[in-house]
Amino acid sequence: MNSDNIEPDWRPSTSQDALRARAQMLTSIRSFFQQKNVLEVDTPSLSQCTITDVYLEPMTSKCQCIGQGKAPLYLQTSPEFAMKRMLASGSGCIYQICRAFRDDELGRFHNPEFLMLEWYRVGFDHKQLMSEMDELLMLVLESEPADRVSYQQLFFDTLQLDPLTVSDDVLNQLVLSKANGPDLDDRDQNLQCLFSTLIEPNIAPSKPIMVYDFPASQSALARLSTSDPRVADRFEVYYRGVELANGFHELKDADEQRQRFLDDNAQRKRLNKSTKPLDERFLAALTSGLPNCAGVALGLDRLLMLKLNKPSISDVLPFPLDIA
Repeated sequence: MNSDNIEPDWRPSTSQDALRARAQMLTSIRSFFQQKNVLEVDTPSLSQCTITDVYLEPMTSKCQCIGQGKAPLYLQTSPEFAMKRMLASGSGCIYQICRAFRDDELGRFHNPEFLMLEWYRVGFDHKQLMSEMDELLMLVLESEPADRVSYQQLFFDTLQLDPLTVSDDVLNQLVLSKANGPDLDDRDQNLQCLFSTLIEPNIAPSKPIMVYDFPASQSALARLSTSDPRVADRFEVYYRGVELANGFHELKDADEQRQRFLDDNAQRKRLNKSTKPLDERFLAALTSGLPNCAGVALGLDRLLMLKLNKPSISDVLPFPLDIA
């Protein structure tokens, strides 16, 4: 008992049926990859380096084991860098089911600690990986085959504008007038505001949709398209207004990747965010040679939420943060 003689909320927030459904989902996923001869791997949750992504914040810990005094360690936002080091060393196709951590909001679709499935297919491009993703979704969700639409076409269909050519002034006015958003001076922030408030909640109501060819400025760790350098070989998966996955035809060029990291840090500085150390081990792996591959990360708690028709991610988490 606590000092007020009130029993703390110790019970799991989800049902026994949901716990069994989670276990069955994980068994099905492992069987799916075993049949395709994709190797399950395991990488650390703690790292000496982290992402530079402008719109994601890692969680940090202090450790006296490294260097002089306390050195910062980072909880992984995804196992991507470590898994690519494995790929560069000759692992072949690999997957991982692991905990990931992001200093993000706590809400209907978000918990700072969550379960992620990430996999990489050597010899695939992003379109081949989209097909394999569709196989997995049909297995787990028993859904119909997913639709596919380009990012550009989605903006055309929903907002009657071309996101690749529209002026910054028009974007800013749309955010203010239609999305009730703040006055932003960053093009990608404006695009993301329009996408998240006016497009994302209303797409894929009855079957999943895969959105591909995101703007090059949002390429992250994806290659730029060889047919249209304005866009990147990247896709995202949505279902019932929920973002499920983010995939890339992976960038292999170490010099270009380093420059993207530096550009990220420069933008973080402009936005009064802390800069992040570059992961030199990851960059060295790219220099050594990453095989041609495509990779994708899928949020498993959200997937289970949709499978069980639950309104909130907390309905499928045994212990969400507020009772962890």
